[in-house]
Amino acid sequence: MPTVEQIRTALADVKDPEINLGILELGLVYDISVEGDNQEHANVLMTLTSPMCPVGPMFKKSVEDHVLAVEGVKTARVDITFTPPWDPATMASDDVKATLGIW
Repeated sequence: MPTVEQIRTALADVKDPEINLGILELGLVYDISVEGDNQEHANVLMTLTSPMCPVGPMFKKSVEDHVLAVEGVKTARVDITFTPPWDPATMASDDVKATLGIW
C-alpha cells in the first residue's frame, strides 16, 4: 500500500520548470493524501510559482506522472490552488531561500 511518504519521495525529483528547484523545497506542495481500501488513490494539492505559469498544464502532468510511478498507486489527482498564494519567504526551505537570495 502506498504511503504519503513514498509519494513525497517521488515528488522530490520534480523541479519547477521555471526556477529549476525542487517543488517540495520551494513549498509548492500543500498537501498529499492517500485513500481507498489499499491506499491506491493519491491526491496532491499544490500551487504554482505564478498563476500565469505558461507551462502549468505540463507541470501538473509531470507531478501526476511521478505520483503514478509509485508502486500501488492506481489513480492520481493533482489539484492546483492559489489559496494561499505562494510566498517563498515563508514557504520555501532555508536552502532555497539562500539560493534565491531571500532573507
